[in-house]
Amino acid sequence: MASATLSARMPRSWVSALNGRYHRAALTAFMVVVLAHWAEHVAQAIEVWGLGWKVPQSRGLLGLAFPWLVKSEAMHYGYALIMLVALWLLRHGFTGRARRWWNLALGIQFWHHLEHLLLLAQATAGVYFFGAKVPTSILQQFFPRVELHLFYNTIVTIPMVVAVLLHRRPNATERAEASCSCAHATAA
Repeated sequence: MASATLSARMPRSWVSALNGRYHRAALTAFMVVVLAHWAEHVAQAIEVWGLGWKVPQSRGLLGLAFPWLVKSEAMHYGYALIMLVALWLLRHGFTGRARRWWNLALGIQFWHHLEHLLLLAQATAGVYFFGAKVPTSILQQFFPRVELHLFYNTIVTIPMVVAVLLHRRPNATERAEASCSCAHATAA
């Protein structure tokens, strides 16, 4: 009897738990990581456009202390992959309008991840595409890398933030479908 009660309370899987009782904590932790990443990009933007540093010298906060980080395509790809995996894993906790916006962020991040995979493959092989002298992504042929990366992060972050706001303030139907307790108690 005790084991039946225990198994009824246990989540079917860790993904179910992540999108159920731990969704708020996981989502908060993920958004902290996203904000820290943005802090790095804002610092780099200040270095480039505010302080007039050349792009190779503008490395963001961590890059100033650890210059190899900025030059590591593996680190950039790793972050893109972590973002993709987190967006995929946490999506099951979203319903309705929030799920649509989260899926949009996931789709954009999938493309962003492919661009970083292309850069990593070139850096690893030492063979550069598009006649370039350095690893070059598809859209980097048309846009400078710093600006392109800021654009990618912006178009992933906007639907993510919209999704989180809608998720925290669901309508009655979305609240009834929710498997987590992320919604504010006072939401309509």
